[in-house]
Amino acid sequence: MKQTSTGKFSVSRRAVFAAGLSAVAAISILATGASYAQDALGTAEQPVEIRMIANEAFANQWQTNMVPEFNKVYPNIKVTIDGVPYAELLAKSLLDATGPAPTYDIIIADDPWIPQLASAGVLVDLKKDAAAWTSADYDWADFNAAPLAAGEWNGVQYGVPLRSNLLLMFTNKALYEKAGLPAPTPELTWEQFFQQAEKLVQDTNGDGKVDAWAVDTYFMRDALTPTIWQTILNSNGGALLDAGNKPTFNNEAGVKALQTHIDLLKYAPTGAVSHGFNESLQAFRQGQVASMFMWGSVFKGTAVDPSTTTLKPEQVGIQVMPVGSKSAGAHRGIWSGAINNKSENQQAAWALLQWLSSKEGEVWQSNALGVFPARKSTLATTPEHEWLKPVFAALQQGYDAAGEGQMWRPRHPKSDAVQQVLADETARAVAGQATPQEALQAAAEKIEKLLD
Repeated sequence: MKQTSTGKFSVSRRAVFAAGLSAVAAISILATGASYAQDALGTAEQPVEIRMIANEAFANQWQTNMVPEFNKVYPNIKVTIDGVPYAELLAKSLLDATGPAPTYDIIIADDPWIPQLASAGVLVDLKKDAAAWTSADYDWADFNAAPLAAGEWNGVQYGVPLRSNLLLMFTNKALYEKAGLPAPTPELTWEQFFQQAEKLVQDTNGDGKVDAWAVDTYFMRDALTPTIWQTILNSNGGALLDAGNKPTFNNEAGVKALQTHIDLLKYAPTGAVSHGFNESLQAFRQGQVASMFMWGSVFKGTAVDPSTTTLKPEQVGIQVMPVGSKSAGAHRGIWSGAINNKSENQQAAWALLQWLSSKEGEVWQSNALGVFPARKSTLATTPEHEWLKPVFAALQQGYDAAGEGQMWRPRHPKSDAVQQVLADETARAVAGQATPQEALQAAAEKIEKLLD
């Protein structure tokens, strides 16, 4: 055992693992290499208080489960997490961060928001300004490139991945078997998918009526609906914008990708044109569709939790989306933790973010909370829960594909506005109110003006 630069003690990695996962999370982040100012992490007499703004979908889980675990390591940092509805989170974060006396030390930002927050000049450069407070074994290179890039803007690392996600393909193996088809593999191509789709529209109980379909996903007008079309485009080597932020999707590749998305409706449940997140999820969980293109984070509630699904873990597969002309498909969705540069407690804020995104913190969060990791080393471990094993494999495949094909929403301070234009115009095409060519041309013209 040896004393660290913080005045606390660390033990050998072998001893830590022998003591169990909680001990790992509680001790190893205190490795040598970090140098904090005196009392920056608080004392028993004068604890430091930090406040975080986060999505209400997981804020309470963190407050209830994560904060007590963090306080085993840093007992003198008091953490309050305020949950805000997703639709209000970016606006509230920006309003607070740009004020003269911000309430929040930490901002938890969705995948496309870091450029807007960084451009407002409110974030800490974590690799530069927090370098002295960073443990020597934090290992930035261990992160998969795709999730780490969500926290970067203009060559500066403003955020670290804390809750990772990917758009993936879910499969109901029982319905494939019923149709006489082999369960899909990550090598499945879009051409093969459509060749099988007609057989997957079937009558499973013999009453003469179709009661199961091939697919469900986002079709309605929603900010996330274009991610389906975009992932198909990316898997064929296409891109939304060029290096000068000019649209590059209003071409043959873009039209073909959007038509592929539209063609899924032929094999989807009746009325699927109005389906989004909730509707497609319900259809899959009730065993009505053989495949679903959806965010991987719903896997536990879809394959494991009997209170939310009729399916069993052995019935549900998860993998990358079908292979295009260049690669398989996946679409990145990362929640990154960033620090307000006006915070008076930046060192304590980084202690929390560093602990949560460390190798040991990721392992703890994955096993204790089921949160998806971003590190290569975490994904190479054997998780405690059996249901996480196929998820880890799919995540690593997805990160590789997303990184290679830059499969994420627009990276620009006006990314939300761009996404809304794409949602409006692709929805017109999906609903049959415009041809794919017309919709994409209109979207390109609007986006070019928006980014000019």
